Amino acid sequence: MNNSRLTTKEKILDLLKKRTSMTVNQLAQELEITEMAVRKHLNALDRDAFLKISEEKQPMGRPVQFFSLSSKADSLFPKNYDNLTVDFLNDLHDMQGDQLINQLFENRGKRLANKYIPYMEQAQTNTEKVQILRDIQAEKGYMADVIQVTQNKFELIEHHCPIFEVAKNFKQACHCETAMFKDVLGTSRVERTQCKADGENHCHFMIVFEEEKIKSK
Repeated sequence: MNNSRLTTKEKILDLLKKRTSMTVNQLAQELEITEMAVRKHLNALDRDAFLKISEEKQPMGRPVQFFSLSSKADSLFPKNYDNLTVDFLNDLHDMQGDQLINQLFENRGKRLANKYIPYMEQAQTNTEKVQILRDIQAEKGYMADVIQVTQNKFELIEHHCPIFEVAKNFKQACHCETAMFKDVLGTSRVERTQCKADGENHCHFMIVFEEEKIKSK
């Protein structure tokens, strides 16, 4: 990447990624800007939890602060995981065919269901179950929302798909996600009505429970 095209914030991130840890003074000298300008960008990055700050005592004077990137900041840098995964899946398909690919996605769905189901134990109502699922999916980057249509009918919307490149090439990912939702929510009536991998803007699921089941507290 041409460093001259980077913003000051991006240059700071780039330097911290490469140097691991730097002071305000070091960043100011490297970027040829004032320390005040550096602190302005560091404060913004710190508010978004992209920084770790440590102090080093000096023989005289105040301790010196060192700034480094937090694990969250890793999300700001380019990744090519999706293309790599698609390449691997294509190779496996060429060698073993649909049966192996289907089994891989079914195994993934079962693995996710086993992780999700324990969270459902705290739900007292179907509404709470769907809300818990929404929260899990949102935390995983799906930008999920839920709309309650009737007492026992809900629409789950995923505005983003973190595995879009995989789903676009292998529809098994979508089918197994829908099946996983059925297992987690305890209802066979989960239908994907819109799919981003099919060219829609978002993924929509219609979820229907046979009846409200309220746990005794």
